[in-house]
Amino acid sequence: MAEDLGYDGVEIMVTQNRWTHHPSKLDELSQRHSMPIHAIHAPTLLFTQQVWGSAWSKVARSADLARELGAEVVVVHPPFRWQGSYARDFATGIRDIMEATGVTIAVENMYPWRVRGQEIVMYLPHHDPIPQDYDHITWDFSHAATSKIDSLAAIKLLGSRLKHVHLTDGSGSGADEHRLPGHGHQRVVESLHHIAASDYDGAVCVEVSTRGKQYPGHREEMLAESLEFARRHLSRDPEHQGA
Repeated sequence: MAEDLGYDGVEIMVTQNRWTHHPSKLDELSQRHSMPIHAIHAPTLLFTQQVWGSAWSKVARSADLARELGAEVVVVHPPFRWQGSYARDFATGIRDIMEATGVTIAVENMYPWRVRGQEIVMYLPHHDPIPQDYDHITWDFSHAATSKIDSLAAIKLLGSRLKHVHLTDGSGSGADEHRLPGHGHQRVVESLHHIAASDYDGAVCVEVSTRGKQYPGHREEMLAESLEFARRHLSRDPEHQGA
């Protein structure tokens, strides 16, 4: 589908699907569809806890996979609150793996979990990576909306630490919505214009939910709209950025 819609490349999420574990199989698909793999998302999500063993194994194997595929970055989530020693040594351990593999590892901004209106601490030291001692950051607009963080201000503050972007949107409802960019309340347009005017040279990957598709072909329309949005607002020619 990405090939048919004209995308420039993809990010691969490592999951229980064994195809996502093998560089040879992923490279075969990449070559077949002329679709470069720009990023590997490590299996550091709640639903991938059984993939690739320990927390450090997940990160290290993801970096090895990225290196073999020529992907520029590995995306990781911050540690869960029950991952005590991993959380304590997280920033240092990430640097050690980057030094050993030569692969950039960018920690993603997350959000507080809420149950019956009460916030639950799920990540250590925090869901917001900005004040943490991380060299590289992945920014997700939907997670920012859920956290009620202004993405434009955050991206300006991050500066050169910003290495990867998940292009999406959110209303700030408290749910991680992953709306199409421009369909929420984040300042996505202004953020992309800022990125385009900067020295940023990382990938901007569309990460939207298509569960609300209403008819055959709707998913494709949603992804095509997101791609057009990205290209319009990331253009380094102001005349083509649009409003």
